[in-house]
Amino acid sequence: MSSDVTTTIAVVGGPLVAGHGDGRGLGWVGRVTARTLPSLPELKVYPLAVPTEDSAGLHARTIAEASLRFTRDGDNRLVLALGSGDLDSGRSVARARLDVANILDEALARKVSTFVLGPPPEHDGDRNRRIAELNASFSDVAKRRGITYVDTFTPLLGHPVWQREVASSRDHLPAQEGYGLLAWLVLHRGWFNWLGVQDVLGDS
Repeated sequence: MSSDVTTTIAVVGGPLVAGHGDGRGLGWVGRVTARTLPSLPELKVYPLAVPTEDSAGLHARTIAEASLRFTRDGDNRLVLALGSGDLDSGRSVARARLDVANILDEALARKVSTFVLGPPPEHDGDRNRRIAELNASFSDVAKRRGITYVDTFTPLLGHPVWQREVASSRDHLPAQEGYGLLAWLVLHRGWFNWLGVQDVLGDS
């Protein structure tokens, strides 16, 4: 990719996109951006977070809000950070799957390359069983379209640091270490390949 082309990434999702709960205010988006900038100095990242949003709300706003940040001649990309809001609004897995499929299809129709981050586990066992269903369904939707999907649920479900942080937070959000784990998963599950650049910092 030419270094003089601006890469714009709209990151659409819930409160984890905003980094709520992180004492440093970086969240996973800030950490991933910092790691990526040496490889893409012209990178522009726009976190677009809405709390307690289900897949219907996400579908309603994603393309419209992302498009407001895109440039005419740049490399415009979308990161879809999925959550568990459908469990609270009562939407079925099938309806949630359809919403996500529609977002991805709309992005594909506009030739906007998309990267999907699946919903992470929470502190409640019953909710996690239901999140596991959402995760499997979302993953299938993305993979059927050849879109990179990062499963955060499986590696974090039994991770002691993640579980400790979400259990101890009033809003059940991760703190610094938890966001670091999310960032690590993103960076090591296809991020640089998706962007078409090398990680110039390597394992530093």
